[in-house]
Amino acid sequence: MTQTVDRGTRVADLAAAADRIRHHILDMGEVQGQGYVGQGLGFADVLAVIYKDLANLRPQDPEWFDRDRVLLSMGHYAIAEYAALAEAGTLSVDELETYGSDDSRLPMSGMSTYTPGMEISGGSLGHGLGVAVGMALGLRFQGNPARVINMMSDGELDEGSTWEAAMAAAHHGLGNLLCVVDVNQLQADGPTAGVLRTEPLIDKWQAFGWRTVRVDGNDIDALVTAFESVPPGDTPAVVLCDTRIGRGVPFLETREKAHFIRIDEHEWDLARQALRAANPAGSN
Repeated sequence: MTQTVDRGTRVADLAAAADRIRHHILDMGEVQGQGYVGQGLGFADVLAVIYKDLANLRPQDPEWFDRDRVLLSMGHYAIAEYAALAEAGTLSVDELETYGSDDSRLPMSGMSTYTPGMEISGGSLGHGLGVAVGMALGLRFQGNPARVINMMSDGELDEGSTWEAAMAAAHHGLGNLLCVVDVNQLQADGPTAGVLRTEPLIDKWQAFGWRTVRVDGNDIDALVTAFESVPPGDTPAVVLCDTRIGRGVPFLETREKAHFIRIDEHEWDLARQALRAANPAGSN
């Protein structure tokens, strides 16, 4: 997207957006008392940059033909995706209050049939990149310059289907495909390194023919630079984002069994206070 503001203002605006996304996540999480809150807090900076700075979208027209396709492969991150879609303007902030409720358009796992702006029904991990490859090929055949941005978790790198899709993307020279991996180093069964070691990630993606960048996924300025370094080209690109589960709320950052967090009733306000302390200039 063409930027018309100076770099400092741009980064500050994105940081404020990430802060609002985190507050929205806490508000939705409190409705259920638990959930994939830690991943959302950790991935909020990446979502802010994608939805507010990188992707070419018309928030009020989520079916716009020439839009960039932003895919949420890890459907359990839906709580964070809804917050980002509200920040972008596709959903209203008021609708976030219906999260996980009967007849809501915001189910606890992302579903494209319910939610505007949700491109695929993710959640069966390892499928998103294959879908993204098909979309990127289809857009090329149509002569559509739109980009496919596939967001996925590092746990999905355990799946053979992911690497098959990565190989196919490079084979077909899908320069209109960008993969964004949340490397938070935690899975349902424990630390990623203990479940199935996937490092060295940079070497592996490069060996598969991808332009590869690794970045601190909780550093807005570094994220902007990373995404700028891999524009559409002749080959697919991947940005590996090292994030911290529970980012911005210290007692969640260090909580054991943080993949699916149960948060006590009194802790929700403590979490909000921690966010405000970390970002006193925020709007919440």
